Amino acid sequence: MADIRPFCAIRPAEGKEAEIAALPYDVYSRAEAREAVKDRPLSFLRIDRAETQFPEDIDLYDSRVYEKAKELLWGMVENGDFVQDDKPCYYLYELTMNGRSQTGIVACASADDYLEGRIKKHENTRREKEEDRVRHVDVCNAQTGPIFLAYRSDRTLKELVNGAKQEKPLFDFVSEDKIRHRGWKIAGSQEIQAIREAFGNMDALYIADGHHRAASAVRVCQKRRKEHPGYTGEEEFNYFLSVIFPDDELMIMDYNRVVRDLNGLTAEQFLEKVREIFEVKPLEKALHPEKKGQVALFLEDRWYLLTLKEEYQDSDPVEGLDVSVLQNRLLGPVLGIEDPKTDKRIDFVGGIRGLSELERRVHTDMKAAFAMYPTSIGELFAVADAGRLMPPKSTWFEPKLRSGLFLHALDGSEQ
Repeated sequence: MADIRPFCAIRPAEGKEAEIAALPYDVYSRAEAREAVKDRPLSFLRIDRAETQFPEDIDLYDSRVYEKAKELLWGMVENGDFVQDDKPCYYLYELTMNGRSQTGIVACASADDYLEGRIKKHENTRREKEEDRVRHVDVCNAQTGPIFLAYRSDRTLKELVNGAKQEKPLFDFVSEDKIRHRGWKIAGSQEIQAIREAFGNMDALYIADGHHRAASAVRVCQKRRKEHPGYTGEEEFNYFLSVIFPDDELMIMDYNRVVRDLNGLTAEQFLEKVREIFEVKPLEKALHPEKKGQVALFLEDRWYLLTLKEEYQDSDPVEGLDVSVLQNRLLGPVLGIEDPKTDKRIDFVGGIRGLSELERRVHTDMKAAFAMYPTSIGELFAVADAGRLMPPKSTWFEPKLRSGLFLHALDGSEQ
């Protein structure tokens, strides 16, 4: 049974949501983050990436960076840029991109559910990346970036969500990237009880995006449990900020690959190797793969559609993924890219950038590009249910949740 509970959100004061909301901290390089906060004095990125408030030579992990994040956050609360609800509520967060909407329930998920496998993951995390967010959350005494969770669509929750969206939203704005953001508060005791019971009837939830944020939140919980040996399990630090979406509303985009060289092969020699595994069809123009088992290859200024031969298809939840097939049958044995996490000869391009970005990379610093068919949410669930892990860079979720719209204080109150 999943324990998903309401909380007293810290959220932007009415009318300030668009000024405060920011893309997640990890989508920016250091230079991009510094540029993004210029002339945006309320941008939440100033808190998520507080090194932007110091000279460029400061160490990203200097203790002063985390103290500055705390100072900025609670200063905005004190100034009235943020307000905090005095009663635990659920919230809704709707994002609309290109006319397509998805609505998540904003709530707090249980660290114990994560530790005991009821919140399932499909990626490994890197300890050094976790450490930064552990320090950020612990020093700020608040979770500032939500974890993106998914659940199998539930009729009761769908009816409750649709009913709540008939009310006036807390906020409604369009961000610079043309994504519309709307939010609502669910404060009625009956609705709160019904939502909690609906989640309580679920065997599992799934991390869609935010594995490092989830792992970091749980590590802070464990740290605080050691610091408070008489903890009851009800303290706010036992729960972490989440936005939880039904699977039938989510969109996973392709996560594409570009490679720097052909491992000593000519283009024709490489295509001969490809033909051993795939049916190869030259294309007149750029084309997205249309189904599982297909990959589009851009090589020597020409597109090819690759269709996996039947004898190489695999029903295993991990080995059967298109990204696994490409890695295990082609990138590894033919191009010598054995570890895509560390090999400098491969790079990854999110599908939001389009096929033209793959062409640009091949025309500049790469030799070939592979446009993938998107991994499905069903494949993600199957991998997680099997207790397995996906290869790196298997999924690209759009649109990205904004940080700063809902925050969770770890002691439940202002500092």
